[in-house]
Amino acid sequence: MTDKYKEAGVDIDAGIRAVELMKAAVRSTFTPQVLADVGSFGGLFALTDLPPQPVLVASTDGVGTKVKLAAELGRWKGIGHDLVNHCINDILVQNARPLFFLDYIAAARLEPEAVAAAVTGVAEACKAAGCALIGGETAEMPGVYTENAFDMAGTVIGLVDRDALLPQLAEMTVNDAIIGLPSSGPHTNGYSLIRQAIAGRDLEMVLEDGQTLAGALLAPHRCYLSAIDILQQSGFTVKGMAHITGGGIIENLPRILPGHLSARVVTKSWETPPVFRRLVAWSGMNFMEAFRVLNMGIGMVLIVDTAAAEPILDLLPEAIVIGRLVERKNGEAIQLIA
Repeated sequence: MTDKYKEAGVDIDAGIRAVELMKAAVRSTFTPQVLADVGSFGGLFALTDLPPQPVLVASTDGVGTKVKLAAELGRWKGIGHDLVNHCINDILVQNARPLFFLDYIAAARLEPEAVAAAVTGVAEACKAAGCALIGGETAEMPGVYTENAFDMAGTVIGLVDRDALLPQLAEMTVNDAIIGLPSSGPHTNGYSLIRQAIAGRDLEMVLEDGQTLAGALLAPHRCYLSAIDILQQSGFTVKGMAHITGGGIIENLPRILPGHLSARVVTKSWETPPVFRRLVAWSGMNFMEAFRVLNMGIGMVLIVDTAAAEPILDLLPEAIVIGRLVERKNGEAIQLIA
C-alpha cells in the first residue's frame, strides 16, 4: 500500500501512536461526570450538583513562545502544566472552579513521544485541579508550521454561582488591601523578549536562588486554585482577583477595579526573584516596561478588606501585602511606587 499522505508530510500512524501513549494519563483525569472515553468524536460531561444560579465560565489560551524554548531543551511535560494552570487561573479570578478541559497541539511534524509528554503534563495539571481532560486534537500541518515548530492551546470550562461572581466592584473601597501571591517564574508571558535576552547565554548558569537559568525559565505556571480554596473555605471574602499575565500588573490589576479607585502598589514590598533581575538587565527594559511585560514575581493579586490582610498572611505565609486601593485621580488606574 502506498502512503501518499505520509509523503506529503502527514503521518497518520504517528498520530495514532501519540494517542496510545497518552491514553492512560488522560483517563486518569476522568471524574464520574465524564460519559465518553478517549477517542469519542465529542467529550461528554454531565452537569450535576449545580448551584442555584449556575454560570459556566470559559477561557481559551496558549503558552506563547515558551514552547520554542521547551522544544529546544526537550522539556515537554511542563508546557502541559503551563497551559492548564494559565487557563484555570483565568477563570478562577471570576471565582469559577474548573469542570473540564480540552487541548490542541499543532506541529509541522508530530513526534509521538513529545506530544504524549506534553499531554501527560496537561493531564497531571488537570488531575491536580480536579478537572477532567475530556478531549483534544493533534494536528500535523507541514507548510503551515516551520520544521520543529510546535504550538499548544487549551480551553477550560468552569462553574460558579451567579451570586458568587467576582469582582465585587461595589464592595471595594479606599484602603482595601492588595495582596500578592508569588509566581513560580515568568509563567507563560514575555518569552519572545526573554528568548532574545538570553540568546548566547549559558542556560545552565546557576542563579542566586540556586536555580539554573533554564529551570527558572521553564518552571511551570503556578496554579492558584488551592490557595484561593484555603482562603474561602476559611471564611475570608475576596473582593477581586487579577491574574498577572500578558501586560503585567500594570495592565491586569486595573481590569478588576471600579472607575473611582486606583491601585497603589509598592514594588519594594517583595523581593524581585533573581531571574527577573537578570532579564531586566539583559534586555535593557526600564522600570515601567518591566512591570508591563513580566509578572516580576507576583502571579496573582487579591483585593480584600484591610482588616482581613493580617489573618490572610497568617493563613498563607507566602502572601504579601503589596499595596492598597486609593481614590483615583487624573484617570490613573494604577500607581507603581518604586
